[in-house]
Amino acid sequence: MNRPINWGNPLVLLKSSLRLRLMLGTLLWISIALIAASFVLTGYFKDYASKQFQTSLQVHLDQLTTSFNVDAKGVPNLSQSLSDPRFNQPLSGLYWQINAQDGVAALRSRSLWDDIISLPPYDLDLTGIRTLTVTDPEVQTVQLLVRTITLEDQPNQKWILIVAGSTKELEHTLSDWSLRLTFFLIFLFLSLSIAAISQVMLSLSPLRSLQKSMENLRASPMSRLKGTFPQELQPLIDDFNMALDQNEQVISRARTQTGDLAHALKTPLAVLTNAAQRESKNAAGNHEFARLVSEQTAMMQRHIDWRLKRARTATTQDALHGEIEIAPVIEQLSRVMQRIHPLRTIALSVQCIPADIRFYGEIQDLQEILGNLLDNAYKWAYSKITVQVSMTGKKLTIIILDDGPGLLPEQCQQVIERGVRTDEKMPGSGLGLSIVQELVSLYQGSMELTQSADSGLCVTLKF
Repeated sequence: MNRPINWGNPLVLLKSSLRLRLMLGTLLWISIALIAASFVLTGYFKDYASKQFQTSLQVHLDQLTTSFNVDAKGVPNLSQSLSDPRFNQPLSGLYWQINAQDGVAALRSRSLWDDIISLPPYDLDLTGIRTLTVTDPEVQTVQLLVRTITLEDQPNQKWILIVAGSTKELEHTLSDWSLRLTFFLIFLFLSLSIAAISQVMLSLSPLRSLQKSMENLRASPMSRLKGTFPQELQPLIDDFNMALDQNEQVISRARTQTGDLAHALKTPLAVLTNAAQRESKNAAGNHEFARLVSEQTAMMQRHIDWRLKRARTATTQDALHGEIEIAPVIEQLSRVMQRIHPLRTIALSVQCIPADIRFYGEIQDLQEILGNLLDNAYKWAYSKITVQVSMTGKKLTIIILDDGPGLLPEQCQQVIERGVRTDEKMPGSGLGLSIVQELVSLYQGSMELTQSADSGLCVTLKF
């Protein structure tokens, strides 16, 4: 039977669902992998773009260094203009400037317009290229490459060569890359999620086939799990079928032994019964003793019959059953009850039972269950008995109501116990409701005793 799931508790739901655990685990791993990939790819691209930006500035700085010279009058100039046309466009984002040793701007590109690049405190004795970042009100944030050179014919004069590039374009490139990468990763996440969920559903589909085979195993006369399953599940199927074979062998042996025992007791019981009958017919015989022997042998016979039926029911329960129409069984039992209780004027009302409502089991078991309950109702009812049968989904419900004296709530559980009777005046062995309870339990059903609307007994069976 399926256990109820606490849908309000996520942890319980997560533990109870293999499909949910696989899906969440896969989606979590995909998310972590894509987030890590976004950080790594963004970092790599940022490093690559920054290096390309600095390499471009260094090319311009080398070109500026090559073109720079000082004439005989000591005036600095460029032998040729720099190749990039942005140096001639005002505030284009690409600039150059040459400072004298005292920090005064001697030459600068037209792109600076009226502005001047101001350097922070700078050590002129440093060699090589230095990278600086400054913020100018006009050109915003710029990255500077600074180089200090000394000409051969002016060894005492140092010149500071500066090439600057606005980082706005670099930031725009990085932002555009991040946006495109985000959209791509979202698309990749959705694609991988759909693929992962499909893979989980496809991988678990054999379990649904196995579940359907189990339902067929319970609802149809099929004694084995049949079907085509993956090789990972086939050992489980084989072990389960082997367990069914062993269980069938055990039950078959038990049934044989029970039959042998019943057969062994049949003859002594017949002898005792015949002796009691002869003694009761004998005028000089002990009639009280004969009556006692007859009652006890009859009770022993009922116990033996019950045990035989129990063995048969256990066997058919594991071998599974067919589909039994309920309406004909109730009609047959109603005629039997009228013959058993001819002196009782009881109106048996059976609500219309659709033909598609079936009992999945053995017809003898259904007759035993309903026969005991109807017999009990006939014994105690005042004038009427009502039988109701309904089907909700796959749940069969049978209700038998009478207008008799009923039972107290504390008595409802007591009468189910074997041999317990609430009224010794009424004939019986006290086994009827106990037999019904055990038969219903064999079919994984339930029996509930309550008070009916007419203050009688209401017996509700659910299968």
